[in-house]
Amino acid sequence: MQFHVATMIGRAALRLVDRLGSIGLLLYQVASCMWFGQFRMRVLVEQIAKIGVQSQPVVIITGAFTGAVLEAQTLFQLQTVRMETMGGAVVAVGMFRELGPVITGLMLAGRVGSAMAAEIGTMKVTEQVDALNSMNVDPVDYLVKPRIQAMLISMPILMMEAVLVGIASAYIVSVTAFNVDQAYWMHFMSKFVTMGDIIVALVKALAFGLIISTISCREGLNTTNGAVGVGKSTMQAMVYASVALLIANFILTMILNSFFPMGFMR
Repeated sequence: MQFHVATMIGRAALRLVDRLGSIGLLLYQVASCMWFGQFRMRVLVEQIAKIGVQSQPVVIITGAFTGAVLEAQTLFQLQTVRMETMGGAVVAVGMFRELGPVITGLMLAGRVGSAMAAEIGTMKVTEQVDALNSMNVDPVDYLVKPRIQAMLISMPILMMEAVLVGIASAYIVSVTAFNVDQAYWMHFMSKFVTMGDIIVALVKALAFGLIISTISCREGLNTTNGAVGVGKSTMQAMVYASVALLIANFILTMILNSFFPMGFMR
């Protein structure tokens, strides 16, 4: 029994190392294509439209209700100590540093990451990727690079939209439902939200965008076994990207907080 468990753990570790190695190799190839590859404006604009523009409704709705419910839960607690005017500061800092980048990343991992894996995976099993190689077109340069570029451009913008809409919805909830004085609400929010919070949000957004797009494209390029393989790659892209995003969020939080401590801590 112990031998069987050890074998399973060993195989899982080998699969993890293999997956991390292939992701690292793909990032190296993308970096090389960034420098030596061909710039395709049309493909990049198409990907920005798919990733950024078409993702706006789900990101905005998610950000709005996340900010609203966070404000409500915060004010339920702050009412007991008569500090309702601090609700704006708590929600704004939380949206910038944690919830904004994370919820945007998770939404894009489900919507965009799975679509990337499915699209590239379908091209792989239908031998369209092999056709690109036969025409001396690098699949990484043509398929992967524009998607990563588009994600790095779109992710920070979508994240800021989610954060700002979340703060706006929190303001509406506090003023209308809890009768908080709007002047004090705005005063404390502007007092405790600093440029460091915005920098943390942007760094996380860029990191999450790179993680989602790289993992999704990797899963698509490694698709096998026809339609069944496409479905498996799509599922794996969404799950692996989401898990990697949450792990990266913890690591980035610990690192970035040492450089940009929260306003409450100064």
